[in-house]
Amino acid sequence: MIRIEGLIKRFGALEVLRGIDLTIAAGRVTAIIGPNGAGKTTLIKILLGLARPDRGTLMIDGQPVGDDPAYRARIGYMPQIARFPQNLTGTELLAMLRDLRGGSRATDEELIHRFALAPELAKPLRTLSGGNRQKVNAAAAFLFDPDLIVLDEPTAGLDPVSSGILKDKVRSARAEGKSFILTTHIMSEIDELADDVVLLLDGQVRFAGPVHDLKVRTRQLNLERAIAQLMLHTEAA
Repeated sequence: MIRIEGLIKRFGALEVLRGIDLTIAAGRVTAIIGPNGAGKTTLIKILLGLARPDRGTLMIDGQPVGDDPAYRARIGYMPQIARFPQNLTGTELLAMLRDLRGGSRATDEELIHRFALAPELAKPLRTLSGGNRQKVNAAAAFLFDPDLIVLDEPTAGLDPVSSGILKDKVRSARAEGKSFILTTHIMSEIDELADDVVLLLDGQVRFAGPVHDLKVRTRQLNLERAIAQLMLHTEAA
């Protein structure tokens, strides 16, 4: 479980996160949504240890996240655009990641097989299509069997078959007790995968709870309409 209390982050005079209080339950898919500039990326960076809050606490399974980076070994991250060295082949990239994590760690190579990535892994990353690079990105995120996987626009660039494979992997991993944080602008993807949704507006949490509760609260069966109605009511308040 992730517990965030009083999280504040400023960039100069701009307060991007304004006192975030949030609990993200274990073993569920939590979608974090909001318009551009709402603070989603900053929140994810703090969770991953890529940025530090100015105030507040972040705890994972009751342990505060501080200067010790050991907790990151339990997190898999699939960024929207991976910044891997483009001269490496996919095989070399995965070998490098194994070395960084420790060669004795168990690995999960299911996506490599299901994506039929083996022939593409022999090629330099710079020569791969956007879709195949995204597949390598997904395989790397799941590689070390992490407890928490952060997915940022995960199906962007994937064909429908590959998108379905990735979604099936998310469902099966969740059934095994893995936790997910999902950011996406595709509302049907949230409806399909997410158990919970967090709405950020102006650096604050305006809704956090099960997707079903959001639909009941707004009296909307369609998630996109439910979110739109909640945003309109929140902005008007």
